[in-house]
Amino acid sequence: MGSANPRDGETVVLRWSQTARSVPLARRELRRTLARWEWGAVEDAASLVLSELLTNAVRHGQVPGREIETHFARVRGGALRIEVHDASERRPLMALPLDGADGGWGLPLVDTLAAKWGIDDRRGPGKLVWAELSVGGEP
Repeated sequence: MGSANPRDGETVVLRWSQTARSVPLARRELRRTLARWEWGAVEDAASLVLSELLTNAVRHGQVPGREIETHFARVRGGALRIEVHDASERRPLMALPLDGADGGWGLPLVDTLAAKWGIDDRRGPGKLVWAELSVGGEP
């Protein structure tokens, strides 16, 4: 394979302010990473997953003076792992929203698009919410 293909374990780590403006900026960086890795086939689903996880962190995971961190990584088996780290101890709950609700569809959408996802403790304060998406055509 060409040199643009990532090695297992390659990770792109970026930090973002706790504002809604960070979401489209992070999506742009994810698209750049996927293009460099030649993983365009997963771009749409990955962008939606990142948007939902990062939006949740911006809305519900704010801690004054702290930033939000994203990790985009290639994991063994040809999967893209997206992580969103925040300093809040508050963990998201997945529940289907009530009829007519404007929000609350984020984690159900992530659950549908991702091969697997979860919430873990992180070093230091807070948590990380992660999702893995299969990348077609990978070994």
